[in-house]
Formats: sequence, structure tokens, C-alpha cells
Amino acid sequence: MHTRPVTIHVLSDSLGETGETVALAAVSQFQPNSFRIERLPKVTSPQELRTLVTVHCGVDCIFFYTLVNKPLREEMERLCGGGVIGVDLLGPAVSRLAEVTGIQPTGEAGRIRRTDEGYFDRIEAMEFAVKHDDGRNVEGLIDADIVLLGVSRTSKTPISMYLAFKGWRVANVALAPGSSPPPEIFQLDPRKVFGLVTSVDVLHTIRQERMKELGGYVPGYADREAIAAELAEARRVMRKIGCLVVHTDNRAVEESAQEILRHIGVSAQTAD
Repeated sequence: MHTRPVTIHVLSDSLGETGETVALAAVSQFQPNSFRIERLPKVTSPQELRTLVTVHCGVDCIFFYTLVNKPLREEMERLCGGGVIGVDLLGPAVSRLAEVTGIQPTGEAGRIRRTDEGYFDRIEAMEFAVKHDDGRNVEGLIDADIVLLGVSRTSKTPISMYLAFKGWRVANVALAPGSSPPPEIFQLDPRKVFGLVTSVDVLHTIRQERMKELGGYVPGYADREAIAAELAEARRVMRKIGCLVVHTDNRAVEESAQEILRHIGVSAQTAD
């Protein structure tokens, strides 16, 4: 039983982002503070690699490495053969792909970060989502690939940003009690509009916590009966639009976004 955190050193001949992401996913399966993660990026030579491993290797440490340079990977394999505890995160996957396809890898570090057309598409989509967040610039709704609408705290903005990062131009519109939705929303193709809803209990809890954070009071905002009426009115608007309704309660942002993308795919095929 370890009484202090075990250090995971992420070794990379690039920035080490991939290794750190895998390490974070792995340590999330354990109790908090069981591990600490440290990046050791941009390793350039076998000699530097040996020095880093020697300096950082201790009783409570593990090396996660994403080394695409063959001499570096071979040196790390020798070190592991000598007793260093290491996990090759990239090598087996690359080797298997080469074995199955017959295509040889480039061995070039950092290729995943190479700027390409997809990168600029994602940047443009992120800018679009920010510009059209929470009902701003409704005249631009016609240019959106996806339009989300829902009452406050139904994950409109997080889902918008997730989809934008995937390259989709997303706008979101808030349905506020006592206010009519913008008329532009009824002029859109309903197949690209998605209503986000959650349960009264979940929204009640979320809004109560939000009120505590703000340290103030907004009449009706966290009142259970008012929330129920607000959700019912939102559903009426969604039925009038004829859009698909997505439940976001107790779901990760990624899950809700993937449901939307599945239906967008079906809609695109139908339109074709």
C-alpha cells in the first residue's frame, strides 16, 4: 500500500499531450491523490532520454511514453528491460496498424498537431458558437449547422462548445419564462433544431446550487413549481417548431452531443 502519490512521468518526443490525456483517464479510476502526473516533453536523443529517466526514476514512479522516434523508443525499451517501469502508449498501436496495412509509419513527432484545413474549420466553428451563444445575433441562425434551445441550465453552452470543437457551427437560444422566442427560430429547418430538456428535480437542484454560488436571489428561478411550468412551456415551443427533443439530465455533454450528431447524420441523408 502506497502512503504517498505515485508519480507518472509522461515522456514524449513531442509535447506529451496524448500521454497526459491517457494518464489522466487512467488515474481517474483510482482514489484521488493516488498519483501525480509530470510531463517530460520534447526528448531529442537517446542520451537525453537516459539522463531524464535516471534523474526522475525513484521508488514510486512509472513512465508513460509516447515516443515515435525509433531510436528513442528502442532506448526506452532497453531501459524498461533493465528494470525501469514503463508503459508504451503509442508503439503497440502504431506497430499493429503497420502490420495490418503494410504502410510504414513516418516516425515524425507531433504530426497530430500539424495545422490543416480541419484546424481552421474548428476555429471558425468555435468563433461562430461564441458569437451565437445564448441568443446573441439571432439573424445568423440561418447560417448555423445546429441550433440548440432550452431553458436556463440545460447544458446549451457546453454542448454548443463541444460540437463546435468538432467543427459544427452551433447557435443556442434560451427559452426564458415570460419571453417569446425569436421569430427566426420558427423559420429554420426543424431538422437542425434540437430542444434540450431535463427533469424538474435535476434542474431544481442545479439552480439551487447556482443561486448559492451567486449569493443572491432571483424570484422563481429556483422555485420547483416555476421550473415545472417553465419546462412545460419550453416543450410547447419545441412541439410548435417540430424539433427533436434531447434529454440532458444525468448525461455527460458528450453523450447528448453524440445523440444530436446521430440525428444530424440521418437528417443529412434524408435531405440528400
